[in-house]
Amino acid sequence: MNALPPPDAARPTAEAGPADPLAALAALRTPQGTALLDELRDHDPARELATATRLRRSHPAHLVSAALGQARLRQRAVAKFGAADAYRMFFTPDGVEQATRTPVATHRAERFARLGGVRSVADLCCGIGGDAIALARAGISVLAVDRDPLTAQVARANAEALGLQDRIEVRCADVTEIDTTPYDAVFVDPARRGGRGRIFDPEAYSPPLSWATEAALKAPRAALKIAPGVPHEAVGPQAEAEWISDGGDVKEAVLWFGEDVEPGTFRATLLPSGATLSAAGPLPAPPVGPVGRYLYEPDGAVIRAHLVAAVVEECGGRLVDETIAYVTADEPYVSPYATGYEITDQLPFNMKKLKALLRERRVGVLTVKKRGSAVEPEELRRKMKLQGPNAATVFLTRVAGAPTMLVGQPMKRP
Repeated sequence: MNALPPPDAARPTAEAGPADPLAALAALRTPQGTALLDELRDHDPARELATATRLRRSHPAHLVSAALGQARLRQRAVAKFGAADAYRMFFTPDGVEQATRTPVATHRAERFARLGGVRSVADLCCGIGGDAIALARAGISVLAVDRDPLTAQVARANAEALGLQDRIEVRCADVTEIDTTPYDAVFVDPARRGGRGRIFDPEAYSPPLSWATEAALKAPRAALKIAPGVPHEAVGPQAEAEWISDGGDVKEAVLWFGEDVEPGTFRATLLPSGATLSAAGPLPAPPVGPVGRYLYEPDGAVIRAHLVAAVVEECGGRLVDETIAYVTADEPYVSPYATGYEITDQLPFNMKKLKALLRERRVGVLTVKKRGSAVEPEELRRKMKLQGPNAATVFLTRVAGAPTMLVGQPMKRP
């Protein structure tokens, strides 16, 4: 795991002190460190050099460097944790990057709480404690385990900062050596990043998916967090697979095991509404046909869960192409699982024709969506040289195998 941000490399000083991340964390938790972080809450990174110079007149240089680094991380963390929590918590660069955003963690914690008899959870690979915090707030006692000493200490600091230390026990240990039998459920969040970035092979996770699955099957109930792009064939028959999106962005997939889950089920859950769509096993291939008056773009979680056919069936529609996840229908259809558009024009792929159409419609704002097209949206917008008061949406896709442009407007919801 990465340490807390190093002392300011741009202005090294002899008084900077040791670059020990654990010591830096401890210093930030002192009254002086807390006051400094409070002062930096609205810190402008563009003025960091001036701020650092001013603060070093009255504070040790190493403390100023640590506080400035933590202030930057807290500002980044607001998007995931909200301001009320982020400005009380502590972070590492990897911790901010890899932590579960609060709405997703809360959804999972509440599902654990709804499973009968779950009063305690072993949270393995806990990171900085985002999931442990959500579980504790759902009334569950948590053992939070991480093998990295700094990460474990940050998780402990966060439990204390949020007043949850009585519900969260943090342990620095190898998760493969933890006895989970005293706990009602297990949650495993394997590391999916290495020195070269994202890891796509589930067996290259740390710990590997096979070990995590074995640990899950030993527990009465369990959940494993995995990358949303995991192949469906990697999901074992004992698991229920759930893909979760938040605000339209797919955030993660979770494999659920044990009592009160439905093995072999594929599920899409959309936050913040909580709408959920599921099917037991693969669905039959949906029909394919011509573009109708309406086009529907399924939520990414629905696509990842291979549940587009369920949207096709609900709206009485069809796919525009057997390889493309755009659904079309002749009648309006309102659903939490897809965004609808009214199509006004269908063109073969031709930039000049599209430019002429947009000029005629006086389109100055163009939303570009694509599936099955190599054209970059920014490149297309630049070539269109848009002018005018109107807005439109163009879909770059394939219809019956042919490159096609569909132009339309978002449907007005009743």
